[in-house]
Amino acid sequence: MMKRLLTLLVALMLAGPVLAQNGPLRLTITDGVIEPITFAVPSFEAESPAAQQAASDISRLVVQDLAGTGLFREVPATAFISQVSSFVQPVAFPDWRAINAQALIVGAVNVNGNQLSVKFRLYDVFSGQELGQGLQFAGTVDGWRRMGHKVSDAVYSRITGEGGYFDSRVVFVSESGPKDNRQKRLAIMDFDGANVQFLTDSSSIVLAPRFSPNGDRVLYTSFESGFPRINVLNVANVGRQQLQTAPGEMAFSPRFSRDGRQVIYSLSNGGNTDIYRTDLSTGQHVRLTSAPSIETAPSLSPDGSQIVFESDRSGNQQLYVMSANGGEARRISFGQGRYGTPVWSPRGDLVAFTKQNAGRFHIGVMRIDGSEERLLTSSFLDEGPTWSPNGRVIMFSRETQGAGGTSSMYSVDISGRNLKAVPLQGGASDPSWGPLQP
Repeated sequence: MMKRLLTLLVALMLAGPVLAQNGPLRLTITDGVIEPITFAVPSFEAESPAAQQAASDISRLVVQDLAGTGLFREVPATAFISQVSSFVQPVAFPDWRAINAQALIVGAVNVNGNQLSVKFRLYDVFSGQELGQGLQFAGTVDGWRRMGHKVSDAVYSRITGEGGYFDSRVVFVSESGPKDNRQKRLAIMDFDGANVQFLTDSSSIVLAPRFSPNGDRVLYTSFESGFPRINVLNVANVGRQQLQTAPGEMAFSPRFSRDGRQVIYSLSNGGNTDIYRTDLSTGQHVRLTSAPSIETAPSLSPDGSQIVFESDRSGNQQLYVMSANGGEARRISFGQGRYGTPVWSPRGDLVAFTKQNAGRFHIGVMRIDGSEERLLTSSFLDEGPTWSPNGRVIMFSRETQGAGGTSSMYSVDISGRNLKAVPLQGGASDPSWGPLQP
């Protein structure tokens, strides 16, 4: 299986050296053709009568998570020669090799009252060895999906060498009604569109929600006062704080600093729009840009030292990078068309953006020096990228053409593969991907 794992790693198109799974070999990965790892997941063992449904649901969720990445392919249960009836029974590796399963995931679930626990093991079928040590997660019965996502994250990480992203949430704008009279409210969901919860009502327009670094708060822009104002919402209790601005000022496009204590955003005053930073505890404002052009959509680098933003100082929308404390900015976008909504990758090596060119909108990525621009999508209107916690996947908004056009959210791998819609009821836009949950 080692050879097949290395094939997968080459295909992942990472930007730097990667350590092989079980040895010191280091690879510089550029590109490759992805050949998905084949895996089998026998239904997890139910260790108590009350665990029957949860065991079945969790094992299927693990399959959905892994297969949904495009990097793994399930061997269906109809092909199984062996069955796994007990978590502790020896694995008949020849039977799994015979059906070309490269990885085998076995698990067991126990339910005691409202408490649920799940444990699993991951095996390299061709070497006949366990990959890592078995793990156990505990939670409530209602939280069975989180337990399944945690298993998926652990499996994904052990095979790819990357962090997972399944046990995470996305805040977004839920939309309803016709295109010329959209009702919008903030909502939060699991990364796969499950467990949607609403955070605001539709009494006023809300835009651009953004998660805090630890996922406990959400920034968003509200028009409830008639002017755009930035609010900070506590996800747990839906408590709200508003950034103070002077009469006539409009504040929008907010994002948290990496420590969650400050907010960077755009503020428009007297027809001029610049980037500011505000300390949430003291309310102190610092102006970071000072130009007659429009400066907006700031996004901090993972180390907090730089800001990428969009500006029309060159005549149309382009991307620029400057120090987090302001100062001289350097342009990084030089292709045809207009660039906007830049977002720094959690890995620090790429910037995702929206590009408009020749009547089409694209989601793309480029290096922080502007090199290696790569367009991942193309449609009537794609915009607003957001990164998964591990920097592997980008989620974004897509709107269809015409008076009856609808809004929805899609995700795509940074290689441009595995483009797919997020399954939701109703319209949705402006996603912001939060961190892995604790």
